Amino acid sequence: MRFAVRRLLPVLAVAILAGACAANSAEPGPAASAPPAPAEQNLAGVCPATVVVQMNWFPQAEHGGLYRLLGSGFTVDAERKVVSGPLLAEGGDTGVRLEVRAGGPVTGFQRVSALMATDQSITLGAVATDEAVQEAASLPTLAVFAPMDKSPQMVMWSPEQHPDWQHISDIGRTDTTVVYSSGASYMDYLVHSGQLKQSQVDGSYDGGPARFVAEGGRIAQQGYATNEPYQYQNEITAWHRPVRFELVHDSGYPIYPEALAIRADQADTLAPCLRRLVPILQRSTAAYLREPDTTNAAIVRMVRELNAGYEYSADRAAFAVTQLRELGLANDGRTAVVGDFDPARVTTVLDALRPVLTEQGHPPAADLTADAVVSNAFIDQSIQW
Repeated sequence: MRFAVRRLLPVLAVAILAGACAANSAEPGPAASAPPAPAEQNLAGVCPATVVVQMNWFPQAEHGGLYRLLGSGFTVDAERKVVSGPLLAEGGDTGVRLEVRAGGPVTGFQRVSALMATDQSITLGAVATDEAVQEAASLPTLAVFAPMDKSPQMVMWSPEQHPDWQHISDIGRTDTTVVYSSGASYMDYLVHSGQLKQSQVDGSYDGGPARFVAEGGRIAQQGYATNEPYQYQNEITAWHRPVRFELVHDSGYPIYPEALAIRADQADTLAPCLRRLVPILQRSTAAYLREPDTTNAAIVRMVRELNAGYEYSADRAAFAVTQLRELGLANDGRTAVVGDFDPARVTTVLDALRPVLTEQGHPPAADLTADAVVSNAFIDQSIQW
C-alpha cells in the first residue's frame, strides 16, 4: 500500500536506537510444545526449516492472520526486530518455525522487494501490487496470498472544515494542500488521473499529527482507515474529534496491499511448500477475523517488546478489525474465497500505472500482465469467508 512512511512518530528513530540495546522478550510464552499438525499441514521437509516473512512495518491487526500462526509461544528479539516461534496450524505444530521481520524504519524504509532480492533467506515478503508492477523488471516478485482485499490507504480531512467533501476528487476542485509521504505511487496516480493537482500535493508528511492539528484540519492528509480515524478521535488529545476520508481504492486504484509474495524465480522451488502453506494462511486469516482478541493481545505485546517507538493499544487493534470487516477491506464481496486475487483488478492497476511510470522514464514492459504479478495457483478455493 505504498511506498510511504507509515505512522511514523517523531520519536521513532530514537526509540528504535534505544530498543537495539534491549534484551529479548522476557515473556517467552508457554514451555509446553504443541501437538503435531495433521499430515496435510506438516511443512517439515517441504518448506524451509524457518519460513521467513519480511514485513514493511511493525506487527498490526491488518496482518492478524499471519501473527496468529505464532500462537502465544513466540519470542521477541528486540535487537533484530524479529518475532519468531513454531509455525502453528490451528494449534498444531507444522514442524517448521516462523520468523516475521519488522520493516519500515527498521530497514531504512527499503522496499520489501529490494530486501528479498538481496537476502535469500526471506521466503515471503509483503509487496503491494503497485510496488510489484514498478519493480517487475529489476526485482520481480509473485504474490501468492492477499491478507486484505482492499487497501486501507486513505486521504482524510476535517468534516468541520470541509463539510461538503465526499471524495478525493472534491479536494482537487480546491487549492487545499494534501500532505503525503514522498514516493507514494498512489499520489502520482491521483495527480495523473486529474483527481488532485500537482500544485496542491506536498510530500513532506512525517507520519505525525502535528501539522494537521496545527492547521486546524484545513489541510488534507494521507492515512490508513484502520488507524488514524481511531487515533485522531481517541488518542490525539489536541484533536479528539472525527475525521472523514475516502479510500484510495475507491478512487480507481485497487491494489492488493502488502500481499505475501515470493521472488518470481522461486515459484517452482517453493511450489510444494506453498501448496500447504497458503491454505494454512487462508484458514488463519479467516479465523482471526472471527475471533481476533487473543491475537490482538499478542500483537500489542509484540509492538511493545520490539520497542517500536509508539504504543499500539488493544482498542486500536480492535478498531482496525472493525474497519477490516465493515469497509470490506478483508473481503470485498466479489468472491467468498479467502486471500485470492482478481486478475482484472491487477490489470486496472497496471493500466493506471503504465502512463505514470512512462512519464517518469521507467515504463513497465509492454508485455507485463497480471499473471506475472499475482497467482491463485496455491489458493484453496474451498476456504471461504
